[in-house]
Amino acid sequence: EGSLPLARSRKKPYIKEYHMFKILLSKLKEAVISVAPVTIIVLIVSFTPAVDLTNTELAAFIISAIALIAGIALFNLGADMAMTPMGEFVGSGLTKSKKIWLLVAVCFAMGVLITIAEPDLTVLANQVKDIMPGSGGTVLIVTVGAGVGLFLVVAVLKIIFHKDLSMLIMFFYLMLFAVCAVMAEHGKFELIPLSFDSGGVTTGPITVPFIMALGVGIASTVGGRNAGENSFGLVALCSVGPIIAVMALSLTTSGSMASYDTGIYDIEHVLGNNGLAAMIAGKLGDVALALGLIVVFFLILQLTILKLPKGKLIQMAIGIAYTYIGLVIFLTAVEAGFMPIGFKIGEELASFSKPLLAAFAFVLGLVVVLAEPAVHVLNNQVEEITGGGVKKTEMMIALSVAVGISICLSIIRMIYKFSILYYLIPGYLISLGLSFFVPRMYTAIAFDSGGVASGPLTSSFILPLVIGACEATSGNSYIYSMAYGVVAMVAMTPLITIQLLGFKAVTANKVRERITLRRILAADDEQIIYF
Repeated sequence: EGSLPLARSRKKPYIKEYHMFKILLSKLKEAVISVAPVTIIVLIVSFTPAVDLTNTELAAFIISAIALIAGIALFNLGADMAMTPMGEFVGSGLTKSKKIWLLVAVCFAMGVLITIAEPDLTVLANQVKDIMPGSGGTVLIVTVGAGVGLFLVVAVLKIIFHKDLSMLIMFFYLMLFAVCAVMAEHGKFELIPLSFDSGGVTTGPITVPFIMALGVGIASTVGGRNAGENSFGLVALCSVGPIIAVMALSLTTSGSMASYDTGIYDIEHVLGNNGLAAMIAGKLGDVALALGLIVVFFLILQLTILKLPKGKLIQMAIGIAYTYIGLVIFLTAVEAGFMPIGFKIGEELASFSKPLLAAFAFVLGLVVVLAEPAVHVLNNQVEEITGGGVKKTEMMIALSVAVGISICLSIIRMIYKFSILYYLIPGYLISLGLSFFVPRMYTAIAFDSGGVASGPLTSSFILPLVIGACEATSGNSYIYSMAYGVVAMVAMTPLITIQLLGFKAVTANKVRERITLRRILAADDEQIIYF
């Protein structure tokens, strides 16, 4: 009997290690399912006469796809262990302190820091650094961070004071389109697509898990009848802030929009002359700095307010390590293999057949959303909070169809050269109009989904594909006005499809109620038993 506790103590770490290994295998399986469709479609099209990829490009793409699987798996595991719990603890801990000024200050600071850490934004900033003020896109990144921080405060106050999300969104989108008019008046019309894109890329793999968990933590602490519904909507509002901020910044731009540097999409430029080694070293430093800022700020909160137990901190530290490794692998794979291949496929398909390009864009859109890490975080949280009322499968189908349509429409716009506002104005009118006819939960989920669907793969694979197509069909001078805007489209169309899902659920429920009532009224009185 004396040896029994020793046996148990030896067995416990083994059980923990086995459990962690099992979870990692599950994440790898999800990652394979996510990345495989995109990879297969690209490989199929590469063996057709429409696209001619070199052996170097094919090898780079296949290796990048394998690395992407590993990166997504490690990131998702890290998000579950660190980013999501961190957001919940910050939200619930600060709300329990009942110091609104402290909650507002911390949320603003965290919004700025997490946005600066967002890899999607860095990718976009590097592609437009020639026309934005400042060096290396730094001013753009800080401006977007300030926009997210400010609107995260608005979103948190919405939860605390139980304000209606639909009304807030309508007000801020009216403001947004008013700023559009000011841009057009000042001759900055060509930068409107880029401004809308900045809202889509902001809500990516680092931002979404933290912000959504922050909402859950605050809503669960504040309580109320609509706690589950109030936990959504933070991502939606945080997507509006960057658009308005970048529009304001665009009024100060002085760079030429007549030319665009497409050299960053050249595979030889990426891989040659120690380019890959330099890229990996850069990602190691960038991700370390970004996550380091978040960790330091969280530790300050831990020492002053949160006081979490040691076990939780160790778990989150391990999760941060997984997140770090996963993000470095993910970003390197995307930039080394997916950006150059996306650009070349777009360029060659546009030269071969424009209808084929549009069809390919639709099919690619159907599957590319599967590879976005933040989408899986959102879908899991939606199913959990709605108690299975909204299934992960339904969400994924609605998002896939939306993204497929949005990319196809972007290609059509690029071919026929018309303003993106011809899509955005009717699209947002429809989505805001639907909010009057569906449960508020669906509206909140839909607007969150729009920000989440436009993740790293959209800005690093789909955007280069459209830029390549634009280069082939219209020339370099149209890229800013006609190629950009695809991320904004990817962010907009889920607003409609997810709310249509809610409209369908409401309609089906009313039909069931009418059928039930009709059966009750038509029942034979003789079958009724009187007491």
